[in-house]
Amino acid sequence: MSSERSTAGSRLKGKTALVTGATQGIGKAVAKLFVAEGAKVIVNDLRQTPHSEALLAELGEACAMFIAADISDEAAVRAMAAQGAERFGAINVLINNAGMNVFAEPLAMTTEQWQRCFAVDLEGALHCSRAVLPGMLENGGGSIVNVASVHGHRIIPDAFPYPVAKHALIGLTKALGIQYAARNVRVNSISPGLILSERVVEWLESIPPEEAQRQIDLLPSKRIGEPLEVAYTALFLASDEARFINATDILIDGGRSQLYHE
Repeated sequence: MSSERSTAGSRLKGKTALVTGATQGIGKAVAKLFVAEGAKVIVNDLRQTPHSEALLAELGEACAMFIAADISDEAAVRAMAAQGAERFGAINVLINNAGMNVFAEPLAMTTEQWQRCFAVDLEGALHCSRAVLPGMLENGGGSIVNVASVHGHRIIPDAFPYPVAKHALIGLTKALGIQYAARNVRVNSISPGLILSERVVEWLESIPPEEAQRQIDLLPSKRIGEPLEVAYTALFLASDEARFINATDILIDGGRSQLYHE
């Protein structure tokens, strides 16, 4: 059953949002939903591609702009935030969605893999947060939503060091949320499970059909989640509806992580 539906509304009217890793999967769903709910959206990804060009054409230049930047580069992130704020005004919402998978056996993992994973999945979120926080504090508040993962709650062998970075990202969420709570800046995270992003679709198509079906059968709902279902949680946390929710993480995995056994 598809979660597609009309999303026209005004839950983010008057707000400017920066969404990283926004040209595919969850980030794309967030960008589209935020524009539909009245926000001006700064769409970010590592580089300009046909995906980014198509998304910008769909969203419209009046509502969205694309900025290529490597979030592991602090200077590039600060320049991106400044450029976005110059075009659309102060950034009220940050969705730290950009990330990378590094799955390895700990002893086989290279130092470069470890460093790159943390540079993107943890330090990138910190760079973006530090770039927008001064403006949020100056303007009386804002909302940061970090996209973590069920890997930040449960461990799968040979998936190292990705879960370490995601555990740390949830820790960063709580620390920043408490630090700035009294100044009306909320920092929360969401932890998606198996979601039908382009990357997951490619993976499912690359494995035997019976294994793909087994992955679906492991889920209590007997279906894989959709990017839009994650985007709606990000929308709620970004909106004023969630103004008393702070320094917390929300699992979006159909209940999978609550099962005692596989």
